[in-house]
Order: sequence, then C-alpha cells, then structure tokens
Amino acid sequence: MIQLHHLDKIYRTTANHEVRALDRIDLRVDESEFVAIVGASGSGKSTLMNIMGLLDQPTSGSYQFTGREVSGLSVDELAKLRNECFGFVFQSFHLLPRTSALENVELPLIYSDRSNVQALAKRALAAVGLEDRMTHHSSELSGGQQQRVAIARALVNEPRVILADEPTGNLDSRSGIEIIEIFQRLNREGRTVVLVTHDETLATYAHRIVRLSDGRIVEDVEVAGPKDAVAELAASPEPPARQRPAT
Repeated sequence: MIQLHHLDKIYRTTANHEVRALDRIDLRVDESEFVAIVGASGSGKSTLMNIMGLLDQPTSGSYQFTGREVSGLSVDELAKLRNECFGFVFQSFHLLPRTSALENVELPLIYSDRSNVQALAKRALAAVGLEDRMTHHSSELSGGQQQRVAIARALVNEPRVILADEPTGNLDSRSGIEIIEIFQRLNREGRTVVLVTHDETLATYAHRIVRLSDGRIVEDVEVAGPKDAVAELAASPEPPARQRPAT
C-alpha cells in the first residue's frame, strides 16, 4: 500500500545550514498491517508520518501509495487523496471545546457531498464506544474519551490508513491501553494502522516495529506474539476513581 524509496527530507535554515530529518528511507507498509514507528525525540518519526499522510512532501525520493506516485500530484489532488484515504490521531486531541462530540466528528464531512453526515458521525462514535456521550462537550469528557472522539473523527471518512502520532502521550496507562485496543480492533477489521511512538512497550502491541535514529531506519522487525490489549484490560479492572463524570 505504502512504498517509500530513498526518501530524504531536508530543512534549510539560515546561513545555508541543512538539517536532514530523513535520510534515504526505504519502507514498505502493506495493507492491513499494524506497524509501530519508534524513535527518540528528533529521530524523524513525526516527519515520516507527516510525509506518509501527505501533510508534507519529501525533498527527494519516491513515495507510491497503492502503486501511484504522489510526488507529481497537485495540491488539490493531494488534499482529496488525504481526505479519502487517511485518518489522523494526534497526542493533543484537537477537539473544538464548545462543540459536542458528535459535531467534532462531523467536521471532516462538512465539505463532502454526503447527505448522511450525522448518521456517519454517530456510527463512528459508536465504533469507539461513545454512543452515550455524543452530545457532551470536551470539558465533560475524560482524556481517554476525548481521544476516542478524535479516533472517531479519524474514522468518519472510512479511511484505509490510520496514522497515530503519540496517541497515548496525554493519557494514564489504562486509558492508553484502551486506545490501543481500539487500534488493534480496527486493524483486525482490515485497516492499516501506523503508530508513531517513543514508547517501546507501546510498540509491542503492533505486529511490526520500525526503529528510527537520526533520520535513518536502523531496525525493521516482526513482533513475535504482539501483546493483546483486550487481555491487558481484562487483567486490570477499571478502578473506582476512573468512573465517568456526572452529567
């Protein structure tokens, strides 16, 4: 599905100084894979995710998506492909505070020609277990619930690829596992998931780990027996302190 070949990303600063964020990246991600891209801060992992999601363009090299070279596409063509094929989840939830969960999820569909916008948004929220929180604003939701809304927003266009950049970074450990359980379920249903993280433990829930250092891939390994988030949650019942806020 995703094929990168000799991909470079160079940022040029003042005095002609260059920062090579990505250096000769060769990477293939097949359909229905769950891949974790792991690296320390400054390793290039977020830059790589932005290029894979068509939010940024490489300085040189080839990027093919489903066999189509994307480097020659226009801005409008890139936007259309990004909107139709990719869903994004970030560490900061990026929810509008004065709108409901349902309205936040509807946002990617505002400029679409679909007539069933609300129905699609409701279905996406139901997929992440928030059927009973659709009318609540962000301030009425826990961090884990806010991230579920963000995942629903990423799902509403039914993308082929989910790109998640440190999606559990602002969450407690149990909420983080709950979010990973959603990604594992989406992957079992056939979606490709690319998880960007600095957390080695989190990466072991994926089927494959790609490690970056100084903009280069230093390791690409299959995970023998990925951790099962459902089993982790079953072994650690939710404590009373994490009950949902009163409404």
